[in-house]
Amino acid sequence: MPVVAQHQTIAIKPITVPSEGRDVELEVKVTAPVQGADLPVILFSHGNAWSMDGYEPLVDRWAAAGFVVVQPTHLDSRRFGLGFDDPRFATIWRVRIADLHGVLDHLGHVMEQAGLTGRVDQSRVALVGHSWGAQTVGALLGARVLDDAGNAGEDFSRAGIKAGVLIAATGTGDSLTPFAVEHLSFMRPDYSTMSTPTLVIAGEKDQSKMSTRGPDWFLDAYHLSPAPKWLMTVPEGEHTLGGIAGEAVAETTDPDPARVALVADAVSAYLFDALGVHTDPWATFRIAAESGRRATLQRKG
Repeated sequence: MPVVAQHQTIAIKPITVPSEGRDVELEVKVTAPVQGADLPVILFSHGNAWSMDGYEPLVDRWAAAGFVVVQPTHLDSRRFGLGFDDPRFATIWRVRIADLHGVLDHLGHVMEQAGLTGRVDQSRVALVGHSWGAQTVGALLGARVLDDAGNAGEDFSRAGIKAGVLIAATGTGDSLTPFAVEHLSFMRPDYSTMSTPTLVIAGEKDQSKMSTRGPDWFLDAYHLSPAPKWLMTVPEGEHTLGGIAGEAVAETTDPDPARVALVADAVSAYLFDALGVHTDPWATFRIAAESGRRATLQRKG
């Protein structure tokens, strides 16, 4: 269900981004259309253990639609070997947020290194994340992290970000499993302050091992945040929504290339609208998705 023209793409990696307080250098991959100008930007945050080399089924499709996509490798990437029991793991959620701020602070440098100077519209930047990456992105969109007493933590929101997309975003922390409470205490998002326009994407059959609730846990980012928001629920979708992290990867429990294309096109269409590039693709996508019963969409605001 393509919503825009498909373009040839090119990928450039690694590009080093200046950073502080990291054990290793912050590196990103940039994927972009071969041609075009005034290109909007997607900064993408990967799920736990992944890297800038994952999520090609999404990233390639976004670049083919006309976006420049920037993918950092966070410290929880399996290539660095920092497991749940590593004492440094407890603060990686903060480093992840700092990674995104760092890329945004040096976006001009990244575009220069990628050979894209003069072709990018840096006033049209959106943030997208999957799983842990969705919680990371949510922090820049205005969400907070609650402490054990239920008090909201620091404000990591980023001025100038016009829109975001949260894919399989962590729900509230009142239903965490004992393992999650012990190792992932930051999984207590407060969405009440997440006011940036956002599309929340959730799988109808996404059952997290970190929560005692069912798939409705992944709807909290929509229901508990202020408008304007959209929610897209994907029938039969599980946590990787058909295989968005890559073709035939071990984590995929619901392989379906058509479902991956659906998610990718939803993001492109929504962001074209939210960033003020085009409005027609989002309207066209919604009609096609709902008439074909490929997804259920809700809106507030």
